[in-house]
Amino acid sequence: MRTLLIDMDSVICDLMSEWHRRYNRDYDDDLTVDRLQCWESERYVKPECGLRIYDYLKEPGLFLGLKPLPFALEVLERLHNKHHIFIVTSSVSTAYAEKECWVEQHLPFIGRKNLIFAHRKDMIVGDLLFDDAPHNLLGFSATGRTAVAMDYPYNRDVNVPRVKSWLEFEKFVNHLWRGE
Repeated sequence: MRTLLIDMDSVICDLMSEWHRRYNRDYDDDLTVDRLQCWESERYVKPECGLRIYDYLKEPGLFLGLKPLPFALEVLERLHNKHHIFIVTSSVSTAYAEKECWVEQHLPFIGRKNLIFAHRKDMIVGDLLFDDAPHNLLGFSATGRTAVAMDYPYNRDVNVPRVKSWLEFEKFVNHLWRGE
């Protein structure tokens, strides 16, 4: 069995829609993920917000209410039958408990025992990382292992395989190790 490391925010669950909804409400703006051409969200918000865009990530309840991306739960369950799966996420410390609860609620077959909080995902032992953050994709692929990007405008400069959906990711994984 292979070990798959799967990011949580904007890969399993839709962080950007809720994060941007809160910002747009407070600043009367229309920020969407399609406008983010790089990882630094503060470049795309109104000047009066600036770095405060990241304060939304500390709001109680934000992570508990996130919706899974289409087919994420179904594909993870199918992949779980063939591979070891760890959810790897970096987070503000106030979100740890919420992310544990989210995994327990939506991914009980994986469970919080397979949830790893880490900013250095390249240091975690695994065969493949599925992530959206450019620095994680670059760091992991630099180790010679397979990094796969959930395709977003802010990570298109990273030269790794990319997918636009969970169904595409499942096909990629099944094709990668089809002979095993």
